[in-house]
Amino acid sequence: MANTSSRTLRLLSLLQTHRHWSGPELAGRLGVSERTLRRDVERLRQLGYPVGAARGSDGGYQLAPGAVLPPLLLDDEEAVALAVGVGDAAQSGIAGMQESSLRALTKVVRVLPPRLRARVDTLRAMTLSAVTAGPVVAAEVLTVVAQACRDEERLRFGYTARGSAPSEREVEPHRLVALGGRWYLVAYDLARHDWRSFRLDRLTGPAATGAHFRPRRLPAEDPVAFVQAASGAPAPYTVEALVHAPAARVRQAVGSWGTVEPVDQGSCRLTMTSTSLDWPTQALGNVGVEFEVLGPPEFAAHVQEWGGRFLRATRVACGQDREAS
Repeated sequence: MANTSSRTLRLLSLLQTHRHWSGPELAGRLGVSERTLRRDVERLRQLGYPVGAARGSDGGYQLAPGAVLPPLLLDDEEAVALAVGVGDAAQSGIAGMQESSLRALTKVVRVLPPRLRARVDTLRAMTLSAVTAGPVVAAEVLTVVAQACRDEERLRFGYTARGSAPSEREVEPHRLVALGGRWYLVAYDLARHDWRSFRLDRLTGPAATGAHFRPRRLPAEDPVAFVQAASGAPAPYTVEALVHAPAARVRQAVGSWGTVEPVDQGSCRLTMTSTSLDWPTQALGNVGVEFEVLGPPEFAAHVQEWGGRFLRATRVACGQDREAS
């Protein structure tokens, strides 16, 4: 970058998004020489950012922990995403997050400019979050595991599988997956020479070993599909319905649990994804208007079964009403 100040900001942003950078890689990202990079790093240190440096074949730069870390650099979209995400953290199934997330949200919103604060308020007002019913995971466990995934660093931990004795595991962590109210780690188990999914609430004492690895190819379409197959969780349904109501009304009724696309002023297409067909059926009933099931066939049959059950439940009462009249 030609502008020194903007290049320094870019350097700080790179250091904040990756744990460790080699000198040549970081200089290449910035389009400068390693000598210029060293000057830019020194400029960050003078501004109070604790940038660590190491020499040798494994040397490089990283943003070290500090007693007082200057504010993070966030663009508009990142700031809004952070504020909304922090606001939902209290219902994330992570131990101790309710109080700390509220403190963090207060700090983030306080420094947002008015235009971004209005966006955050709008998003939070129009979004519904599900309260987790799954086991709680310690925030420290989640953080350590997530960092090991990010840095491609081997991980050791204690693990107690269902019906088994506690064991020690060493793995190559791949991704974290939140599914069905639980957190899972998808990883390659080095002792068993195979891929595994580990529930984080059964995992204790995770610690990075310092040994890095070359990522292996996951034997599944994606980590979510792997966890679903490993845990026996049913594949989700994607249901669609034509709802005879304005999009704004439907969106308010279903919140973030469905995608609403206007068809015209008086109707819209509603798409919902769920492992159970009960919830989409209930959600459509809660809207309180006529609708047409577009698919899949399993959902149409499910709605018919619900409707028949409700009709049968009212026959006795309706018959009694006619006799009384």
